[in-house]
Amino acid sequence: MSKKKDRSGWESPATEALRITSTGPIATFDASSTPGFTGDKALGEKLLLERGEVLADLQELLYANGRAGDHRSVLLVLQGMDTAGKGGIVRHVGGLVDPQGLAITGFGKPTKEELAHDFLWRVHRALPAGGRIGIFDRSHYEDVLPVRVHNLVPQAEWEKRYHIINEFERELVANGTTIIKCAMVVSKSEQKARLTERLERPDKYWKYNPGDIDERGYWDAYLEAYQAIFDRCDSDSAPWYLIPADKKWFARLAVCELLIDALQRLDLDWPAADFDVEVEKKRVAALDV
Repeated sequence: MSKKKDRSGWESPATEALRITSTGPIATFDASSTPGFTGDKALGEKLLLERGEVLADLQELLYANGRAGDHRSVLLVLQGMDTAGKGGIVRHVGGLVDPQGLAITGFGKPTKEELAHDFLWRVHRALPAGGRIGIFDRSHYEDVLPVRVHNLVPQAEWEKRYHIINEFERELVANGTTIIKCAMVVSKSEQKARLTERLERPDKYWKYNPGDIDERGYWDAYLEAYQAIFDRCDSDSAPWYLIPADKKWFARLAVCELLIDALQRLDLDWPAADFDVEVEKKRVAALDV
């Protein structure tokens, strides 16, 4: 008997279909696939709008609880090759919710001040407060990805960082932060197409970085570095998900689903009033109009 498909187009939850333990190695991962989802682009875009409303409602619950003193938060980590669509996730998925409840940080090349501290110093400063969703466009994993690929520090140093990162994430989870780690996977052919588009459209020039061509020469080394973080830094409490990024509509829908799942697991309800509701009703009723 064939498995009954969900009417929404998902035949298995995104949390299961995209988990690194289900997808297999990144080197053989199909960046144009839609794991767990049988629908087409039209359905995917329609669902994103519908599910975006669910996400917005859940985020409002999280924010309301944070205002009432709840320390819990959600951290979405986005990693990926150049042109993989991290910024698109920030705009199109983060844009579905109230910006008051978001804390967005992009991690580029460390500044002089940041280099004067340990590699997690700048990350600690960007963590979301209680009641907020934090989005990292690149993250602490930069210190075991380009740092490893380009030998920016001795191997003995970056090797230690996997353990340090695991301890850091365990502490975050213990303190009430739900972590979702997404590796955006783009194919070489799609990356070339996106780089070409940036050079053909003046409104895209600002997104083009000549250094991206140089980084492409380290493609296989990056795949090895990514696989290392999956092998050493994936856990049930801070899971890694592979997000196929050739189809932008699917990547955005998938991340939206992961966020919805994380927020639903918090089992939130509206915070109780910290005032006498009946008394306040009478005061409002007595107001002049």
